[in-house]
Amino acid sequence: MLSWDIVEHGKPLQKALRETPKPTGTEVLVRVTRAGVCHSDVHIWDGYFDWGGGKRFYVKDRGCVPPFTLGHEPLGFVEALGPRARGVRVGQKRLVYPWIGCGKCALCKAGKDNYCVSGTRYLGVNRSGAYATHLLIPHPRYLIDVAGIDDSFAATLACSALTAYSAINKLALGPKDWVAVLGCGGLGLAAVSILRARGVRNIVACDVDEAKLAAAKKLGAKHTLDTRVADAAQMLASLAGGSLASAIDFVGTPATASLGIAALRKGGRYVLCGLHGGELVQPLPPIAQRAIAIIGSFVGDLHELKAVVALAKRKKLRPAPIETRPADEVNRTLEELKAGRILGRVVLDFEHAAA
Repeated sequence: MLSWDIVEHGKPLQKALRETPKPTGTEVLVRVTRAGVCHSDVHIWDGYFDWGGGKRFYVKDRGCVPPFTLGHEPLGFVEALGPRARGVRVGQKRLVYPWIGCGKCALCKAGKDNYCVSGTRYLGVNRSGAYATHLLIPHPRYLIDVAGIDDSFAATLACSALTAYSAINKLALGPKDWVAVLGCGGLGLAAVSILRARGVRNIVACDVDEAKLAAAKKLGAKHTLDTRVADAAQMLASLAGGSLASAIDFVGTPATASLGIAALRKGGRYVLCGLHGGELVQPLPPIAQRAIAIIGSFVGDLHELKAVVALAKRKKLRPAPIETRPADEVNRTLEELKAGRILGRVVLDFEHAAA
């Protein structure tokens, strides 16, 4: 098998040829054909997350020690089964749920693998990931049938669409409520599409890139806001008629957090998904006085992914712009994503990867 690995954090990924693993027990070997590239991959590639105030969380402390294979958005075909794997057959195309928990803690038993207390089996985070021609999955339950969905679009569903869907599930929106989407990269655009699919019409898309705002408008945002304007929070609140019920932050910087929280009406909800970095400095009394909620949201669970896939199968989701590139362009893609030059999502083609 081939893989594209971190050999040294911050340096170009290197192509490696190694023995293809053989599944045992309930394991399933997937031949990867597509893998999406997520902004989280950039942080893991760099080797750390910015915690603000000069503090960093180093991914080596989470089990990501080079050589390491990135990627948590795999789609492919079942190539081999362990002797106790049931429910799938060789040759079937499947999307892989990457947020695989220990299976033993209370959260995993409740179906919340993505909140696993150990989190030691997340693909491309602390277990070899999808930037490879083959991937070993612990159990068939993590494989989802995506028949009828475009391959490259399907590959984005288990992260960008799932993350957006789970964040939206944490809102309390009435039919006329307004919601702000902060950041119109791959996740933000997916959120606009999902909100529209769920009947939400009053959406304000916020970004600093006019092309991304135009894409959000095309997907169904009612208003767009370039957040570089003066008094951006006042402008956002005004666009929502002074009644912004929710803001979902897919960037995760002090600036976007301050914007979203400041623009909320009383009783509003700010949901943080983005991991760009920094720290939140917020006076405490106004949180209670305004009765606002500040909520963290980390990807989504397997049940939510199945709901996302069902929406896509029913053609309820309009895909954000997606570009499919050869696997060998992974380094160019990471560089462009880090620089903010990607519109929508890039998906890597491992089906035609050559040694």
